[in-house]
Amino acid sequence: MSARFLIAEDDADLRDLLQDDLEDAGYETIVATEGKSALARLENEKEHLDLLVTDVNMPGLTGDELLKVARTKRPEIPVIVITAFGSVEQAVEMVKNGAFQYLTKPFETSELLQTIAMALEQSAPQREQARLRREIPASPTRIIGASRQMKDVLKLLTKAARSNSTVLITGESGTGKELFARSIHEMSDRKGAFVPVNCAAIPTDLIESELFGHTGQAFTGAKQARSGLFEAAEGGTIFLDEVGELPLLMQPKLLRVLQEGTIRRIGADREREINVRVLAATNRDLEQEVSEGRFREDLYWRLNVIHLRIPPLRERPLDIPLMIDHFLNKMAERSGNIPFNVTPEALAILTAYSWPGNVRELENAIESAIALAEGFLITPNDLPERISSGGRTSTLLARGRERRLTIQELEKEYILETLRLTNGNKSRAAEILGFDRRTLHRKLDEYRAQDASIVF
Repeated sequence: MSARFLIAEDDADLRDLLQDDLEDAGYETIVATEGKSALARLENEKEHLDLLVTDVNMPGLTGDELLKVARTKRPEIPVIVITAFGSVEQAVEMVKNGAFQYLTKPFETSELLQTIAMALEQSAPQREQARLRREIPASPTRIIGASRQMKDVLKLLTKAARSNSTVLITGESGTGKELFARSIHEMSDRKGAFVPVNCAAIPTDLIESELFGHTGQAFTGAKQARSGLFEAAEGGTIFLDEVGELPLLMQPKLLRVLQEGTIRRIGADREREINVRVLAATNRDLEQEVSEGRFREDLYWRLNVIHLRIPPLRERPLDIPLMIDHFLNKMAERSGNIPFNVTPEALAILTAYSWPGNVRELENAIESAIALAEGFLITPNDLPERISSGGRTSTLLARGRERRLTIQELEKEYILETLRLTNGNKSRAAEILGFDRRTLHRKLDEYRAQDASIVF
């Protein structure tokens, strides 16, 4: 799809000239003769727009008011301001408020096209993020992801929700395993409650009582009968988080529950049937735990009927911009403020970072950046040092302007910068850049032919 621009200009001669020049350059244009019609286009978030060119002074609605709407409703769209000499001060203020650049009438077509090329280059990650939001079907869960890996996980999750089999959810700390478990429960037809249990947080001497309950006087301190968490989940789902931490002596009792569908309170003389689905999660390698004698093999296979592996964030960088957008909106709703935006340079750094703490660390980083940002735009300077120290792409556009690089030269700089940020990982770099590996290798071969010192 060619880039699609909205031109807001009340001067008919200039409007026609802009439209002709931009269409001759291969761009698609939509024109608005005054501010209100331009506003209607901007407020339609389903309409594909890549850039806004607006005059400052127009009847009814000014360019300044259009900019405010664009920054709020369509923050991915760069805004280029056209101004007469008498309103340069106002145009400069608009740039401070988020416009990409201003051009003073009269200007050369080449100046306009060069400014547009830079604006499109700088806004590319944010526009791709907005495109994904428009085109990806709404998920029946609260899980966010557009990558191939997450599509595969969601497909398996949907199948798991339709069954009553036990599910073992594995993944590194911070990947959101409980969210996936909740989604399985919410998509199922089970009418009872979802009961999460952190097996690592319950003292060893209390875990049987917590899970299965006890009768009155069953042990010292048990003054009255008490139901356990399995009974609380009757008709619903119990989620055993960190199941790898379950004491070895407790494991055969859980195995019996899975085999027989019954539980026995401590001190009771008979078992009772329960209707509870079991989901479990761990960040441990349970097969290794089995081989080393810390986890029962028969219990492992009872839990691992359906295996749902949550990939770490570093394996799915395509999902990072969508998650950033989600966290920005979530925090804006919490505070009642206008949503924050992220500069392309900051977005590139966030996408290239390895995220050892996964989604939990990403949310923490966004919250920290919001607290430190001046205004409503997060820059590389607002990011935690551990993240930004990997390399700042904010210097890339500055270098391009200083050296008057062509688009092809700027592309080369950006590709090599992305490779540096990913420590030479071509698969991750290709996914961030939106290339397939073959295209990336072809471009690197071209660069090596030009410069033998390039070693990626």
